[in-house]
Amino acid sequence: MAVGARSGHDGPEDRPDTPENTESDGTTSDRPESDGDSPSGGGTARKKPRSFWKELPLLIGIALVLALLIKTFLVQAFSIPSDSMQNTLQRGDRVLVDKLTPWFGSEPERGEVVVFHDPGGWLENTPAPDPNAVQKFLSFIGLMPSAEEKDLIKRVIAIGGDTVECKTNGPVTVNGKALDDKSFIFKGNTACNDEPFGPIKVPKGRIWVMGDHRQNSLDSRYHQELRGGGTVSTDEVVGRAIVVAWPINRWATLPIPRTFDQPGLNAAAAMAPGAIGIAGAVPIVLWRRRRKAVPARQG
Repeated sequence: MAVGARSGHDGPEDRPDTPENTESDGTTSDRPESDGDSPSGGGTARKKPRSFWKELPLLIGIALVLALLIKTFLVQAFSIPSDSMQNTLQRGDRVLVDKLTPWFGSEPERGEVVVFHDPGGWLENTPAPDPNAVQKFLSFIGLMPSAEEKDLIKRVIAIGGDTVECKTNGPVTVNGKALDDKSFIFKGNTACNDEPFGPIKVPKGRIWVMGDHRQNSLDSRYHQELRGGGTVSTDEVVGRAIVVAWPINRWATLPIPRTFDQPGLNAAAAMAPGAIGIAGAVPIVLWRRRRKAVPARQG
């Protein structure tokens, strides 16, 4: 007769030779009893699934955390409060702003539509919004456009190192190249007749921005008396507006106009290799002249 051990008993216990425990050769089997065969409850009881209402708070919590992470690191919704970017953007449009690429060191490029924090003094005469508690919460987690932050949206015209200029009845020029802005500025507007400017050398790490509705935009041109001379630090840039998400009938992407890809716009950068070559050649020429000036020694 086989002997088995059970937890909870001090010594061995003889098991009866029941038909279920007896093999064909007369020996007994150590197969465990099934859950259903254990009247004393020794088997593993099946857990009842948790109800939906108990799981709901956890699901909501996870969704809120994900929304907050997306708003902080990936994309954020912003509302257009004015007409300064018509016709590209209309008052009341909701745009999605890419906040991820700046985390990897990406700098704003010419032609991009960007959202940036007030550099200081640009919005001092603009009344601050007064959102309710629900709006504040939804803005905090990114489910509604920012309600309290003082942010602006404009198009990048020039970046650090560029020289930008616009004379009366003339086009905006960047590094001496004229921009064809007819595809994106408000119909009937001039390039800058309301506020000519320049030439202005944009400092490194800063950008020159203008609204597409030129005659209704208090952009870089109107803040040259402030710190930065009207330029905006790239550290103030929240991200690039990539798509109009709402209303649905206004859905559209926000690509860079072709005029910003024209050859020669990076003229300053294109001259850099030549300047480096000249700088490297000067010491060599001076060294050779000095060598020729040294008299030969008599042997």
